[in-house]
Amino acid sequence: MPTIDDILLTARDGLQRLAASEVAAEVAAGAVLVDIRPAAQRTHEGEVAEALIIERNVLEWRCDPASDARVAEAVDHDVRWIVLCSQGYTSSLAAASLQQLGLHRATDVIGGYQALRALDDD
Repeated sequence: MPTIDDILLTARDGLQRLAASEVAAEVAAGAVLVDIRPAAQRTHEGEVAEALIIERNVLEWRCDPASDARVAEAVDHDVRWIVLCSQGYTSSLAAASLQQLGLHRATDVIGGYQALRALDDD
């Protein structure tokens, strides 16, 4: 039986993960940064001004361009989705799930929100 660590490694094998320092340039180039943290976590840790908030439980429905529940940004399968969670674990699984939907440019942020916040602290 695979463990969650095995599943996480498999998910990350298909991602070209981003360092926190790369996120701003990606967003400036048109990528959509998606914050999947639950509301309570965002309240406790802080918000990311440029992020689109889509909580994890509805991510696939909102990002799939074929879904009736998609967000306006889900125009096609070439959208560059950058998924953000608190520490970069759940976001890896979520980005891999988006890739399974054909959203081949989906990825996540190494270290998640904590890594972005650390950039601000420097």
